[in-house]
Amino acid sequence: MSSQVRILGIAGSLRRGSYNQAALRAAKLLVPENSELDLFQLDGIPMFNEDDEKRPPSSVLELKKRIRSANSVLIVTPEYNYSIPGVLKNAIDWASRPHGDSAWSGKSAAIMGASLGAIGTARAQYHLRQIFVTLNLFTLNQPEVIIADAAHRFDENGNLIHEPTKQLIQELLKSLVDWTRRMSPAPESTSASSTATAWHPLGRGAPA
Repeated sequence: MSSQVRILGIAGSLRRGSYNQAALRAAKLLVPENSELDLFQLDGIPMFNEDDEKRPPSSVLELKKRIRSANSVLIVTPEYNYSIPGVLKNAIDWASRPHGDSAWSGKSAAIMGASLGAIGTARAQYHLRQIFVTLNLFTLNQPEVIIADAAHRFDENGNLIHEPTKQLIQELLKSLVDWTRRMSPAPESTSASSTATAWHPLGRGAPA
């Protein structure tokens, strides 16, 4: 791979004042040297419909293109009802379809999240790790960046003001870059068939 590590950052929230969007913006300022964090917004991704998966809308094509052009991905997720938001799961499903044309396979990945609650997004992150297994994403185990009590970690303009959280995000990004250099191939330049993963009856590889 090239010396520059390209990370695609996605936040699983559409809210204008989202703490997870704010955390992702903070991460963009904290990436190590010889790396960059490119942000993708999920606002324009429609609801997944398998009838359309072989002729996806332009926003989905752009999402898959951006994933494939990156060396790794950083997902910042809120926690809704003990799990990840529907908007994030929807985008994940789109980019994994159709069968044999997943944009996720083989990428290195990192997860973080912010919440008003005391346990942050621990349960949502655990669910997301389970999803990443079937996507064949190689996810960092540590450090875990679980930003609790988010209202006191960011100011009224959405700037991260909590220094220990900044340091933890820096550590996560450095670990992601190091991990990517160790195991990630160059951004995709081969045919779509090279990203195919084995069909599993419980995974999204199965027709619905």
